[in-house]
Amino acid sequence: MELDFVLIQALSGLASASSLFVIASGLTIVFGVTRIVNFAHGSFYMLGAYAAVTIVPWLLEFDRSPTLFFAGVIASALVVGMLGVVMEVLLLRRIYKVPELFQLLATFGVVLIVQDLVLLAWGPVDIAGPRAPGLRHGVYILDQRFPAYELFLIFVGPAVLALLWLLMHRTRFGVLIRAATQDREMVGALGVNQAMLFTGTLFLGAALAGLGGALQIPRVSANAHMDLSVITEAFVVTVIGGMGSVPGAFLAALLIGLLQAFGVLVFPKITLVLAFLLMAVVLVVKPWGLLGKPDVASGRAVLPEGILDPRPLDRFGKVLAGVAVLALLALPLLDDYSVKVGTEVLIFALAAFSLNFLVGNGGIVSFGHAAYFGLGAYGAGMLVTKAGLSMEPALLAAPIAGGAAAALFGFFVVRLSGIYLAMLTMAFAQIAYAVVFQWVEVTGGDNGIVGVWPSRWAASREVYLYLTAALSIAAILFLTRVIRAPFGATLRAARDSAARADAIGIDVRTHRWLGFILAGAAAGLAGGLYAFSKGSIDPTLLSIPLSVDFLSMILLGGIQSVFGPLAGAAAFHAVKDQLMPLTDHWRLLLGLAIIAMVLAFPRGLAGLRRRAA
Repeated sequence: MELDFVLIQALSGLASASSLFVIASGLTIVFGVTRIVNFAHGSFYMLGAYAAVTIVPWLLEFDRSPTLFFAGVIASALVVGMLGVVMEVLLLRRIYKVPELFQLLATFGVVLIVQDLVLLAWGPVDIAGPRAPGLRHGVYILDQRFPAYELFLIFVGPAVLALLWLLMHRTRFGVLIRAATQDREMVGALGVNQAMLFTGTLFLGAALAGLGGALQIPRVSANAHMDLSVITEAFVVTVIGGMGSVPGAFLAALLIGLLQAFGVLVFPKITLVLAFLLMAVVLVVKPWGLLGKPDVASGRAVLPEGILDPRPLDRFGKVLAGVAVLALLALPLLDDYSVKVGTEVLIFALAAFSLNFLVGNGGIVSFGHAAYFGLGAYGAGMLVTKAGLSMEPALLAAPIAGGAAAALFGFFVVRLSGIYLAMLTMAFAQIAYAVVFQWVEVTGGDNGIVGVWPSRWAASREVYLYLTAALSIAAILFLTRVIRAPFGATLRAARDSAARADAIGIDVRTHRWLGFILAGAAAGLAGGLYAFSKGSIDPTLLSIPLSVDFLSMILLGGIQSVFGPLAGAAAFHAVKDQLMPLTDHWRLLLGLAIIAMVLAFPRGLAGLRRRAA
């Protein structure tokens, strides 16, 4: 490659890295102080872009000067910062002490709400922003033309880093942020007003996200899908740099920006994988990130969050389970649509149950469980369409595919704990998604694979419903038996105190790894059943939103109950299935429902039943 071409690629990478750092720095600061994995950070980025395409053109009507353009950008960031304060006061202040899983879902509910509110306010059409006055021209570097605005963005990241350094080291607020990043409980014990500190931190983090979005309007149009496209990259930068480390986020952003700039030239087939591969490698080698430090409070005792009573169902529970099975068997007496919904509920119930086997029984919070569901679907579907096999061996291969992927990923995942473990599960899931999405010759890319039909004897919806019921219930009963067996008790012991379990001679990593494999195999079977029920598969079966759906199901049903996720899967699927045809704003209603669930009854439907009893 010629020198001028290499230089231009490097400058493009630096411009992207600078923009990414501005966004990720806010996420890093918020996590460092509040310990909340803020999924809504991408929504603030999107709101910053929409605020800028509204405020900046209005200001430029008075005078098309760079001063008013950047005044509009800063005003947009401040507006978004105030929205961050609103979220902190109304929502986050109530969930600081709940488990990370609940926090993630609550902030994902905010994502759904903001998406629909943006569509209501600005409509579904992309909105292009104005070009930056005085920076519309190109600059010639070694006879290569490079946009002046991109060159300006390269200096924004270091400028923000310098301002944050001054804030952290020259102001009382910054010193408190650094202290809370190291030990939040100790800061509270010293008499610091934590509510004000957290509110100020959310303002700063949201304003940085809004600034990142506002700075993008000369480059990209504001659209309602900006949030999810940027949040995964921001998570990658935050985790690689070290949760809570602003300099680490800057270093990670540089690595990611340059890796993407040159990776598209060297590895064009795996461009989506590179960042997540780097994240996985860093977490495996250095679990706290490049410049991160272990959490001082990580060793403190916390109450277990998961299955507490694995005993068999009581009489009422057995009657309820029997009624549910009879209702499923009677669905063919209604109509084809009821049979379809019943089949999907059974499949998602198995997937949710397998996830709760990990989360509720093993204490392993997975943000990427859909990867094993999707790989099971692809394993079965490709054997039918590519190898010409029938449904029977393909269904046998589905749990093998899911279990094999879980064995590979889980070998590294179980070496970590807490939020770093959860982030690594998301990284591996995104790697699997990217491979499926970009390996067009084999997987069909985003078009997916069609023609995944069951065998002739199971072609009718009614017969396939009974087949799905038999396999799903058998797998659920098997996992239930494992939960009540000594192996399940060992997983719960490691969940409650890994140090104590290790002290009495339990090989914690091996037990967690085997549990991870079992859960992945069960999810793979669910994915295989789903593939034949739909007749087609596509990369969305491995996506993060589907993983969040599974998490919502287990929390809706009750994470502390063995069979709660089954009720949660049925209720979640029924509500979502009914909302989508009725209104275009089902995301708003679903987001409100998720937040209400986290705030009002975090123990789920099973917890409500116990409270009523």
